[in-house]
Amino acid sequence: MAQKIVTVFTDDLTGKESEEVQTHTFSLDGVNYEIDLVSENYDKLFEALAPFISSGRKVGRTKSAYRARRPSVEGPSAEELRQWARENNYQVNDRGRVPASIREAYEKAR
Repeated sequence: MAQKIVTVFTDDLTGKESEEVQTHTFSLDGVNYEIDLVSENYDKLFEALAPFISSGRKVGRTKSAYRARRPSVEGPSAEELRQWARENNYQVNDRGRVPASIREAYEKAR
């Protein structure tokens, strides 16, 4: 049996899927955070933090700050799968991961 794993990237702020989503890290009060954002929403985050960054002191960088995920471009997008599923009487959520059973049914139908 062959297995295909598909990764779908969504913007954590809006919930929208995009191939442009990248992971960004930041820290506050000793707690490290990661957030997946498209560039437009990252700009909003950076703009909101800019006055604090310019007044703060740098204490160094961490290696994980350079890690950015790149989406794979294989197969149909999750939105295409959702549309196909609805047209073929499958129940599917508007957000989140598309179930593997729907992906498999889609592949079999093609």
